[in-house]
Amino acid sequence: MAAATAPTSLLLLLLVSCTVVFSSTSEAFDYPPLVKGLSFDYYKTSCPSLESVVKKYLTQEFKKNVGLAAALLRVHFHDCFVQGCDGSILLDGSAGGPGEQDAPPNLTLRPAAFKAINELQVLVTQACGQTVSCADISALAARDSVNLSGGPGYKVPFGRRDGLTFATQAEVLNSLPPPTSNVTALLAALSKLNLDANDLVTLSGGHTIGIGHCTSFENRLFPSQDPIMDKTFAKNLYLTCPVKNTTNTTVLDIRTPDTFDNKYYLDLMNRQGLFTSDQDLYTNKTTKSIVLDFAVNQTLFFEKFVYSMTKMGQLSVLTGNNGEIRTNCSAINKSSKSLWSVVEDEGRSDAL
Repeated sequence: MAAATAPTSLLLLLLVSCTVVFSSTSEAFDYPPLVKGLSFDYYKTSCPSLESVVKKYLTQEFKKNVGLAAALLRVHFHDCFVQGCDGSILLDGSAGGPGEQDAPPNLTLRPAAFKAINELQVLVTQACGQTVSCADISALAARDSVNLSGGPGYKVPFGRRDGLTFATQAEVLNSLPPPTSNVTALLAALSKLNLDANDLVTLSGGHTIGIGHCTSFENRLFPSQDPIMDKTFAKNLYLTCPVKNTTNTTVLDIRTPDTFDNKYYLDLMNRQGLFTSDQDLYTNKTTKSIVLDFAVNQTLFFEKFVYSMTKMGQLSVLTGNNGEIRTNCSAINKSSKSLWSVVEDEGRSDAL
């Protein structure tokens, strides 16, 4: 295992970052300006039990499947980065073409996450009627996934409406940079969404929980090992991925794979980042200092994560009379079918 710049500095990092903080949702954080139509108390009257219903369900489910937390967080990311946080990734494909879930970047999303969101929608509807969008449920499930894994509890702005269309395969591919991307490519992609280097490093911290598939990092093993990679770390990866195109998986954070903390950044400092898109955050001079800041200060990471997560969670949202509140997160409402047929015939319209 590679050492940090000096043994004493590594020891300091371990001591500073060893504490896991389980935050409550009442903790104060700075938030970016809210998009018109969103508010923190949107369901105060129409669905006051929303957050308790969701947290109770997820608390029970995480006890049975700890990996579900990372899976739900990833679904929210992949939804927001493709045509905005409108729940379009939750839609099944149609006669007009495959849905977003069928696009290559989304093939490794876990079915258990989509099942959980559908079950949450049923529970929320039972409690409050058809008042809460699937997009809002997904955003709330992502927050609880972070918090119940040891990360910060924060307020979620609500008021998103569900989209009536899903993105094409090409749109998904163009919107989700592959894990083989370097920082330059990642920043170019995020700049189109008004996200910057701080957002990139902060949101990448979501990799502190979850798993990665061999096919997503085999470029660092074959035909030869990435020289940046720690040798012991690489040796262990070869045991999991002995040849190309295996379906095996490994954890994203080798230190605390199921705990939302700042150890991911310590991994990067020790050349144990799994993806190129991870490790290059420490290699690149634009982002290295941010990695260092988060590695020694978990509180700072949590604060920045809340800000960037809230910022991302408002990307191109539908509000007001746009979109709908689905009765089934996997399909648009029957009342929208006539409109849907027009979309299939004419292609997706951003005016919808």
